[in-house]
Amino acid sequence: MLLASLSSLLAMPCFAASPGQVVVLHLNDTIQPISDEYVVRGLKQAEDIQAEAVLIELNTPGGLLETTREMVRQILDSAVPVIVYVAPSGSRAGSAGFFLLEAADIAAMAPGTNAGASHPVVEGGTLDPIMKQKLENDTTAFLRSFVARRNRNTAAAEDAVLNSKSYTEQEALKLNLITLVAANDRELLDAIDGRKITRFNGSSTTLQTKDASLVTIDPTLRERLLDKLTNPNLAVLFLIAGGLLIYLEFNVPGTIVPGALGTLLVCISLFSLNLLPVRYTAVMLVVAALALLILEAKFASHGVLATAGTLCLVFGLLTLVDGPIPELRVHASTAIAAGAAFGVITLFLVRMAIRGRRNKSVMGIDALIGLTGVAQQPLSPSGQVLVHGELWQAESPLPVAPGERVQVRGVRNLTLLVDRIPVDSPELTKR
Repeated sequence: MLLASLSSLLAMPCFAASPGQVVVLHLNDTIQPISDEYVVRGLKQAEDIQAEAVLIELNTPGGLLETTREMVRQILDSAVPVIVYVAPSGSRAGSAGFFLLEAADIAAMAPGTNAGASHPVVEGGTLDPIMKQKLENDTTAFLRSFVARRNRNTAAAEDAVLNSKSYTEQEALKLNLITLVAANDRELLDAIDGRKITRFNGSSTTLQTKDASLVTIDPTLRERLLDKLTNPNLAVLFLIAGGLLIYLEFNVPGTIVPGALGTLLVCISLFSLNLLPVRYTAVMLVVAALALLILEAKFASHGVLATAGTLCLVFGLLTLVDGPIPELRVHASTAIAAGAAFGVITLFLVRMAIRGRRNKSVMGIDALIGLTGVAQQPLSPSGQVLVHGELWQAESPLPVAPGERVQVRGVRNLTLLVDRIPVDSPELTKR
């Protein structure tokens, strides 16, 4: 009986606790709507697979405040604990990134990283003291609302906003702005294993991250494409190129390709600008620039209207996107190059189009008027003449002998109305 009992115990399967999973997201760009979409998708997938935590590797210069607010809300409401890790070495959590770092359940940084410099910026103008104070108070109150709940240093966090203070990883650790410093993902997960944390909603949980398998979620093709399109310089170049191609289609109808490609580029540009904070006064400057360039082509202003139009276009493109950081603004080199090139090319094409409309038609019956020919038969009053290498029936009010030159003055029912050219008159030619 004893041997049978031992045999049954040995035959029983042994169950060991399997390591959990940690979802890894790489946020290595500006903070804008596509970043929010990527993080939300990662948080949802982590919840679906019941992951132990979500690890967001962060390296960003900052971004849009409204998008930052939405991403902070998603992190605070996440069903899965969120770890924000500024990595690898040399990375930063600048401006908006500092808010994401402080919103996390676990805030960590790699050696050689920094975070902070989060003062709100309004590009293209100076706020009056009252509005500046309101913006600063609103932003710091937003930061305090979750920094205090995470039991972190609210005074140091506010200093990053009010005085644009930035901290190294050791300074942030000493000031209780982050939880720990770790060299890599695995060291970080091993260090927080078994740590009991209090979630933002007040519930407590113990992290089981030692030997956890890492599930990396990469951006989808759509997210990668849209992320590239949030580059305001690319949006401006698409807008300029698309506008020129559409204008080319209007002047050379039937080519189809320039019009279709230009429409596509303009639509992509408008979609891209829709994701960014656009300054509508700059849009008015761009429209005014186009009007001035067209007026220059119609009226001889000796380049005054063209110069004014090009300057309006350059300044309009330069201030088109009201981004809080340089990465979300149109570079001066892009605005000057695109604006000047568009101004010169548009002026050239408009002048060609107006000149072409003023010129006499070179196709059809009307193109024959004014041409000279040679009588092939006596015209008394009708006969055949050779005009532009073609034989035509012609009528003349005066008799014309064969070989004499005539000039076409009109067309009636496919019969040319011609006048005899006197021998002593200068020869009239029109080719």
